[in-house]
Amino acid sequence: MTAETLPAPAATDVILRLNDVHTYYGAIHALRGINVDVTRGEIVTLIGANGAGKTTTLRTISGLLHPRVGSVELNGADISKVDAHELVTRGIGHAPEGRRIFSRLTIYENLLMGGFTRSKGENTEQVEHVYELFPRLKERHAQKGGTLSGGEQQMLAIGRALMTRPTILLLDEPSLGLAPILVQQIFKIIREINASGMTILLVEQNALQALSIANRGYVLQTGEVVLTGASGDLMVNETVRKAYLGED
Repeated sequence: MTAETLPAPAATDVILRLNDVHTYYGAIHALRGINVDVTRGEIVTLIGANGAGKTTTLRTISGLLHPRVGSVELNGADISKVDAHELVTRGIGHAPEGRRIFSRLTIYENLLMGGFTRSKGENTEQVEHVYELFPRLKERHAQKGGTLSGGEQQMLAIGRALMTRPTILLLDEPSLGLAPILVQQIFKIIREINASGMTILLVEQNALQALSIANRGYVLQTGEVVLTGASGDLMVNETVRKAYLGED
């Protein structure tokens, strides 16, 4: 299937590029030749229904899966076959779906686990940066992760990913399972992180929220990009409005 393309800003400084990526789970062909670019300083969002391939795309970028065909490039270097732990040091920060924090460790200990590739001095500085973004985490720094609310756990998952000082931050369903007021808070923080200069690739089922903060978007359907363009154009696109924004 050929993706319909809407007008989008020219990408002059591409940090991340997926070229004709095909990813499999065993015999299951999960991604079918997707092409995605993310330019420095952008928020780019991937939207689509369950099973569309959004999480698989992030897992492929972060090295948890490797494409069978095609390539993933970070700052022009092919990282398609690089292991996940090495990609952390190369600048990939990933806050996965479901948060996956260490429930028996404190907030502070969780953050230090995120910064395992950094020096003690760098971690001290970065913990303070995370606490500035998430004052609630600072207030409860000695509280164990498993006792936090869903919203607090999501803050911690994002904060832990930021501890690596990534070049690009991958966020997988940050609003999943959160009350509406917490969704607004999380998206406000994502905008603040981006405003500080962080490039973000956001996977989100809440398409309206995602498009409201993103520069550009890609619509995935059964492992293929079927539509791409500037967020403002996608929000008024009839197909997107009917399928993902809940409008008739």
